[in-house]
Amino acid sequence: MPSAVIKSYRYDGDTQIFEVVYHSGKVYHYLNVPESEYRLFKATMVKGIWFNRHIKNKYAFKEVTPGLNQTDLFTT
Repeated sequence: MPSAVIKSYRYDGDTQIFEVVYHSGKVYHYLNVPESEYRLFKATMVKGIWFNRHIKNKYAFKEVTPGLNQTDLFTT
């Protein structure tokens, strides 16, 4: 079932990185996510709710949105 917030996602079992692309265009990597958690996420019908309860505040993450680096705005 589609999510109102999550546009797409993928998982790399070798690195345990769970990548989430939001409808806003932002891309995040959630780190050290076990494959079992990813499989549960894939199986749920309410992805946004499940993600918020089980992934969002439990795993370290980093934003990896491609595009303009904010620091580029201040260079001359």
